[in-house]
Amino acid sequence: MRLKTLALGIGLAVGALTISSHAGAQTTMRISISVAQNSHQGVAIDTFAKEVEKRTAGRYKVQTFYNGSLGGERESIEAVQLGTQELAFSSSGPIPNFVPETKILDVPFLFRDKAHARAVLDGPIGQELLGKFDAKGFKALAWAENGFRHMTNSKRDVKSPDDLKGLKMRTMENPVHIAAYKAFGIITTPMAFPEVFTALQQGTVDGQENPLPVIISAKFDQVQKHLSLTGHVYSPCILVMNKAAFEKLSAADKQAFIDSAKEAAKVNRARVDEDDAKGVADLRAKGMTVIDDVDKSKFVASLTKVNAQFEKDFGKANLDRIRDYK
Repeated sequence: MRLKTLALGIGLAVGALTISSHAGAQTTMRISISVAQNSHQGVAIDTFAKEVEKRTAGRYKVQTFYNGSLGGERESIEAVQLGTQELAFSSSGPIPNFVPETKILDVPFLFRDKAHARAVLDGPIGQELLGKFDAKGFKALAWAENGFRHMTNSKRDVKSPDDLKGLKMRTMENPVHIAAYKAFGIITTPMAFPEVFTALQQGTVDGQENPLPVIISAKFDQVQKHLSLTGHVYSPCILVMNKAAFEKLSAADKQAFIDSAKEAAKVNRARVDEDDAKGVADLRAKGMTVIDDVDKSKFVASLTKVNAQFEKDFGKANLDRIRDYK
């Protein structure tokens, strides 16, 4: 009897140890951005990591990497698709190379303002687009934000497309952007973000275009004199996960990752609003000349031919569905 009791006791103890070690098991994942930690993207991935750990009771830990330390946006998205990295937070720049349907979001002057863009992405159109990632090896967890893109350069004030002619500008590796910017008269130079500051510093390119939160966090005021508030393209961000890694999660953990991504997007958008509100004064104080009376009608007019091509590529009805979304 004693032997049986002893055996039972040992069995229970081993079982408890097994359960305890299983409960304590932790899976570590990585997420990266190509800009600084103190930025609208940095607060997003920091929030995401904190929320995932909290919502999964510490069973999942997300390591955060900044400043392109794991590669530029395109490399990070590729790594997530291949499964060599679990997560990435990226602007929409390189995304059409992987999920072509997202190209439509990069059409210039498509969105009226941030409220319109956010409503589109959070509504049926944005959710349909998130679903397109599944077939490409991703689970798209949430749309977030980079902001409206503006132009900077080291040569001259830019008020209309005529002022852009002959300027060599870094662009994202994005076919829609490149087609539009060529129509503005820009000499387009696609380049990964981590290389941009040095290229501007050395004069390899004259300028670049990015939202205010990126211009501020990247300290482009140190290498650029002129800022024009063109607001020519709305730039979303997206939080993506390797599809196979997502599918391994339990139903509850899948929801935890999705909810964490939504929380990250909320914090990210609030930071974009904050940077937009103070950004112009901040950059002026640092010595940049800011042109806020840009003639947007001339920019729109210069895109007539390109827009006709976009209507063929994407379908006028699809573009109007976004433009008219309330």
